[in-house]
Amino acid sequence: MACFVVPAAEAVIVKAIEKAENKKETAASPKKGIPMSVKLKWLSGLLIGGAVLLAFEHVWHGEVVPWFPFLTAMNNPGDTAEMLHEMATVGTAMAVLVTAVWGVMCIAADAIVKRTANEVHAE
Repeated sequence: MACFVVPAAEAVIVKAIEKAENKKETAASPKKGIPMSVKLKWLSGLLIGGAVLLAFEHVWHGEVVPWFPFLTAMNNPGDTAEMLHEMATVGTAMAVLVTAVWGVMCIAADAIVKRTANEVHAE
């Protein structure tokens, strides 16, 4: 019903942190490796992409409509309680899973950059 709202909210927060980190990195001296602002951009992209696909799926099934209150589950209290439960369980699980995959992706990317730098210095 509205599970896409949780990853979308996380994406907005991550995007704000990304912008602040980018300003901080621009003012500081360049460092080796992948900047944190780039990694945060990856996370916001994953979250936004997933939220958009989920929102499209919910529109397709008629759970999201272009008129107020936008979410059909908000028309009666029973459906609203079910929607909030879905957001708390499914939405949070999706956001946590995407963030965990992003974390593994960042670790792998840092290892590749480090290995490549070591190979360049060895030659």
